[in-house]
Amino acid sequence: MPFDPHTRPLTAPQARVLATLLEKSRTVPDSYPLSLNSLVLGCNQKSSRDPVMQLSDSEVQQALDDLRQQTLVQEIGGARVARWEHNFQRGVGVPDQSAALLGLLMLRGPQTAAELRINAERWHRFADTSSVEAFLDELAERPEDKGGPLVMLLPRAPGAREPRWAHLLCGPVDVAALQAGAQAAPRTGASAADSDALAQRVQALEGEVAALRATVAQLCEQLGVTPGEDAAQ
Repeated sequence: MPFDPHTRPLTAPQARVLATLLEKSRTVPDSYPLSLNSLVLGCNQKSSRDPVMQLSDSEVQQALDDLRQQTLVQEIGGARVARWEHNFQRGVGVPDQSAALLGLLMLRGPQTAAELRINAERWHRFADTSSVEAFLDELAERPEDKGGPLVMLLPRAPGAREPRWAHLLCGPVDVAALQAGAQAAPRTGASAADSDALAQRVQALEGEVAALRATVAQLCEQLGVTPGEDAAQ
């Protein structure tokens, strides 16, 4: 039976952990699966996250334990450090394209189909916005025997040109609260484009740093030393 958010919705930390694993599997595959430390860093990034969170090691570990019970993640045993990978597509019962869209919605909050296409560039390249909308429509019309809808199209906010989509993996959406938040923080076309471009550059740099850290950790593990050990001597 596929994952059913209506009977056992994800908590906010669980959604962040799952979406971060989805993201890193696509954007930094060389350092994936992730150790607990790398996963905590990814969950608490300040770029490409809405809202920004500050999860502790214990909170992330608890989320992993809960997600493992739902067969949405699995632990990969290592020589010294346990690593984690997602089982999202199989656990939820969606194709790769839909998994990318759901991951972005969990990480960045409600977005238009056009925004999703831009933000998904490093996850999956959609041919056009219409193809994004086709997968979103499929997720919104998901039958009850497969777990029910996983996204919904929000009412268009006052002054907005396009309606946004939201995921339902954490249960029903508080539409009024989302609209109030959108009105409290209006975005202009120019500033939104600049912010998106900056966020993508920062995300790329963070991905490179994460990959370098993973490489250093692997080298230190092979040499039997602790990172920073030489500097402390």
